[in-house]
Amino acid sequence: MNNIESIVIDNSVSIRDALAKLDETALSVLLLVDSEGSFVRTVTDGDLRRLILSGLALGDSLCSLTENGSVVIREPLSDDAVLSLMDKHEINQVPYIDEQNKPAGVYLRHQLKPRVQLSIPHMGDHELGYVHEAFNTNWIAPLGPNVDAFETEIAEYVGIGHAAALSSGTAAIHLALRLLGVEAGDTVLCSSFTFVASANPILYQAAKPVFIDSEPATWNMSPIALENALQDLASQGVKPKAILVVHLYGQSADMDSIMALSREYDVPVIEDAAESLGASYKGQHTGTFGAFGVFSFNGNKIITTSGGGMLISNDGQKIDKARFLATQARDDAPHYQHSEIGYNYRMSNVLAGIGRGQLKVLDDRVRSRRAVFDHYKKRLGHLSVISWMSEPEGDFSNRWLSSIKIESLDEAYTAKALIAYLADHNIEARHLWKPMHCQPLFDGCTYYEHEGHSYCDELFRHGLCLPSASNMDVKQQDRVIDCILAFFN
Repeated sequence: MNNIESIVIDNSVSIRDALAKLDETALSVLLLVDSEGSFVRTVTDGDLRRLILSGLALGDSLCSLTENGSVVIREPLSDDAVLSLMDKHEINQVPYIDEQNKPAGVYLRHQLKPRVQLSIPHMGDHELGYVHEAFNTNWIAPLGPNVDAFETEIAEYVGIGHAAALSSGTAAIHLALRLLGVEAGDTVLCSSFTFVASANPILYQAAKPVFIDSEPATWNMSPIALENALQDLASQGVKPKAILVVHLYGQSADMDSIMALSREYDVPVIEDAAESLGASYKGQHTGTFGAFGVFSFNGNKIITTSGGGMLISNDGQKIDKARFLATQARDDAPHYQHSEIGYNYRMSNVLAGIGRGQLKVLDDRVRSRRAVFDHYKKRLGHLSVISWMSEPEGDFSNRWLSSIKIESLDEAYTAKALIAYLADHNIEARHLWKPMHCQPLFDGCTYYEHEGHSYCDELFRHGLCLPSASNMDVKQQDRVIDCILAFFN
């Protein structure tokens, strides 16, 4: 229960002051008492809005508010009993009233049932050791032993020659484009169904993105749409500088088909594997097929450095050049000399230490995320209204986010409605990515659909991501599942 001193008011308070108090306390309810301090009723922002709609001004008092039969608790109850009472009356707060009829506390749903978040950091026992080492040796500034070791350990984990630790996955994509010689006016083919960070670096280089639809099998770049784009551009005498393919939600794209097209048209591939570290395609880690691979260690990723990324490649000279560009492109001179544009893109030694500790438990995190997905599917698999992001034979998804598609045409059972329903129960779910070709930023960019139908538009309209953190316990998962079952029932 909360201390209620700050939310107790009498009817002399103005509507304006009551609204300000609601905003200040952030408890979503005020408790109205009479001149003797006895409880009269609860007051919510809805009650105050209705007063204004009835014609009262913000400066008017609450005198017109009368007793409304507010639901209260007058004896101690368990949390589950309080939640049942809230569910029965469809409310989110219940005051506790003592024997003298005075408010003594208030129960709030979001405190009895803490928010289930989509994907939160999962820290372990190893990270602090490396961070303490950085502090003890005073390697706090960018670069240092942890950076070197993190690069080596990531490269060894995914089975590639070289890696450069950077400030973000976005920085890694930008450097990959720069290293492939992408310049103003060049064309880059990019997955449309992705987060904007995949496509923004194309604009950094003043190049032209051409967006490619997804396919039903993987929800990732459609080889059919990609081939149509390559054929069409070739007929116009345009040779793209790169194919930027994204491995969404931990699931690999169809890399055999995409790499075959890359070779046929002689266009290099950059793999945005920001969401798929630990995933594989036919036994090979995502990020290791193309000229460059990109990982992200943002706070919501499967492992995190709080913020950071990695550029990987088998071309050691290119990775050396990436490090050079990422440290302001400082020439080898006894003074500060710069001959080309550089960036402040390197990862710090402290954050790299966190990454080293996280990498030690990456396989455990993947197992945990896959277990969350499996539990969802086991308990919700009987619902024909839900389809699941697939995992084609031979692929191994890290199931970074458990993603579903609502197959109902009933307007009452949309992804948007389910997200709102879960939010009402303090559970975070999110729409799938809004495709890049639908974003105002990329208005007018060319877009190639999958077999005459925009599949990623369909995914955006009907899909959502469920809470998927690797540190979710079964009770939290069941809470999400029970809410989904209640929604469809």
